[in-house]
Amino acid sequence: MHTLVREDIFAGFKSDNMPRFERAERHIEILLEQRPAERGDLLAWRGGASIYRAVLAHEAGKPDEYARHHAAALADFTEAAAASGNAGLPAIAGGSFALFADRLPDPARAAGWAMAYENYLKLWNEQGADIEKLPVHHKGEVLSGLTQSAQRTGRTDEAARHLDRMLTVLAGTPYASLAQQWKADPAVAATTNLTCRNCHTAGRLENRIATLKATGD
Repeated sequence: MHTLVREDIFAGFKSDNMPRFERAERHIEILLEQRPAERGDLLAWRGGASIYRAVLAHEAGKPDEYARHHAAALADFTEAAAASGNAGLPAIAGGSFALFADRLPDPARAAGWAMAYENYLKLWNEQGADIEKLPVHHKGEVLSGLTQSAQRTGRTDEAARHLDRMLTVLAGTPYASLAQQWKADPAVAATTNLTCRNCHTAGRLENRIATLKATGD
């Protein structure tokens, strides 16, 4: 399910590819009917999509539309937390706010970063002990999201510790390259995003769809 939704969602998030993004939104609604056991994660993806739409509305000077999408996002994240099949919620919610909180108006910006930190801290508590054993993408997203959300929420010492950890655990990766810039010039941290440095390989969605067709799923 995640691949079916995520790749099209991120085509919108990262490239403003709205036809693919809208396809993801349609698939979420279909999957909510077909896969009730994954309701929590699907609601989280819908919440992430609504945050993106809220950002677009805010930047287009449409306050009513912004308010509607932002409220819908918060409602979906809240419902997802109480729903079954929500193991992906911390990563989805944390990642969505890490990408877009800086583009929200205050006070939603501060609240967005607080939610990002809360969710990345959950991931860290679950995975931190084994972080070095995880694939680059997984450990990179956990560490970069935790570092950035700590920095944005004023947890300066904590952010510095995780930044140092990134330089060690993620040496030789795109995450470490930007982390080194943060370390060398703290002013860079205020205007750059550490997350989403190593993900969404081209063709992943097409390969998944081909597999589903071959198996009749």
